[in-house]
Amino acid sequence: MWILDSANWSGPGGIAERLLEHLGYTLAALALASLIALPVGWLVGHWGRGKAAAIWITSALRSIPTLGLVTLAGLMFGIGWKAPIIALVILALPTLLAGAYAGVESTDPRIVEAARAQGFTQVQILFQVEIPLGATILWGAMRSATLQIVSTATLAAYVGAGGLGGYMFLGLSTQDYPLMLASSFLVIALAFVFELLFLFGARFFLAAHLNRNYLSENLSPAT
Repeated sequence: MWILDSANWSGPGGIAERLLEHLGYTLAALALASLIALPVGWLVGHWGRGKAAAIWITSALRSIPTLGLVTLAGLMFGIGWKAPIIALVILALPTLLAGAYAGVESTDPRIVEAARAQGFTQVQILFQVEIPLGATILWGAMRSATLQIVSTATLAAYVGAGGLGGYMFLGLSTQDYPLMLASSFLVIALAFVFELLFLFGARFFLAAHLNRNYLSENLSPAT
């Protein structure tokens, strides 16, 4: 098989290089989208204002065809990494925004009132109560956004930006179906690795450090 040939893993354009490019696009897009979506979502969920606008924005962004967006970004910014990064960030924004405000909004109002009664400020309520208690919802949103980015980052090759999708488009143009199959397998394998990482993170990090009962029963403002 093509994917098992060690010669295909090294050198320029090799699997290792394409894999690193794909991973770079994924992590960069997820980080940028998180920097935009999480603060906005937390504020919307905490104050309860702008929820209708947030829902409208997420719905509008989800309706944008990703291939069309990559093509438009490619025409505006040229060949390279900018176009796919912009498209992937826009793809991830709705999921992360919805997860951020839904997680904060899901906090039991009685817990918020108890924290306020004990002298918590609005900032303390948000960061010490609402965000930790909504972390499981946000974690699920980040998982979904990451898997969306991994699968869609194959379109980076459409504007000459590399990634694992390069093999797919090359195989399509040359009718090399084993190469297309190998490209698909690599993308699936990368998505599976991320899935495992999120599962382990939920199992060992969230369960150990974001216990709802602990937070609910031990409210005390930071000193």
